[in-house]
Amino acid sequence: MLALIPLLLPLITDIMGKIIPDVGARDKAVKEIELAAVSVINQMNAAQVELNSQEAKHKSIFVAGWRPFIGWVLGAALAYQFMVAPLSVWIANMVGFPMEAPPSLDANLWELLTGMLGMAGLRSFEKMKRVA
Repeated sequence: MLALIPLLLPLITDIMGKIIPDVGARDKAVKEIELAAVSVINQMNAAQVELNSQEAKHKSIFVAGWRPFIGWVLGAALAYQFMVAPLSVWIANMVGFPMEAPPSLDANLWELLTGMLGMAGLRSFEKMKRVA
């Protein structure tokens, strides 16, 4: 939800312009909203870092190892999708065994990749505002 804030800021600024006619007061109000949003995002990030740290220290492989497992599965799926499957089809066709390309996992893999690597709007918002 907070990732929508960068998209909503122009709308918020426009609404504030109608509610608060004074440019200085409007800019101050918008700046306060931006700072509050960044503060909430930073608190959420700090809480997530603490959670990640506690999970990594856990003795059970099912708690400490789920992120690396998902990372390795995603890496294997990407390797299959973009290396193994195309090369297999090419080699099979070259040696005389015609083979159809397997169904693509592309859309789902990119969705998982962006989520797993943290490529969400929150980080972009922080960089845009030069907070992080």
